[in-house]
Amino acid sequence: MNAPLAERVRERIRDVPDYPQPGVTFRDITPMLADGPLFAEVVAALAQSAPPVDLVAGMEARGFLLGAPVAVALGVGFVPVRKEGKLPRETHSGAYDLEYGSAVLEVHRDAVARGSRVLVIDDVLATGGTAAATVELFRRAGAEVVGMSFLMELLALEGRSKLDGVPVEAMLAY
Repeated sequence: MNAPLAERVRERIRDVPDYPQPGVTFRDITPMLADGPLFAEVVAALAQSAPPVDLVAGMEARGFLLGAPVAVALGVGFVPVRKEGKLPRETHSGAYDLEYGSAVLEVHRDAVARGSRVLVIDDVLATGGTAAATVELFRRAGAEVVGMSFLMELLALEGRSKLDGVPVEAMLAY
């Protein structure tokens, strides 16, 4: 992605130390989201770098904020990947670890047709647990995750190593 855009985005991400627990620095993207022209540029850049896809998926909750407008820009559907217990029908589910705990993600079993090409989008690639669980959910559904795009990647946590050869792009690295 282009360096000037990445630097403007970096300037609009706020670090919140010791959140949600001591020792964790939360990267708050709400200032970037509040800057309409910058947010539009980010969506356009994510869409422009996307491989050919049938669907875009985003993980709850900030992945919804980035993934849905990218899906609109690409003219394809959007699939929300939800936290456990939020979807009303039969689901695929997968547990994963975070840098500060564990959780379960779910996607409706009928959310994606077999053979669909899916781009997964989220705000941060950290330990890779959320991203790897999402890849596994779509593989179980018979889809192919053809790429993953993140606003930022926390390099020290080596999350990319858990993504089993899926192409990964990140606008910013920390």
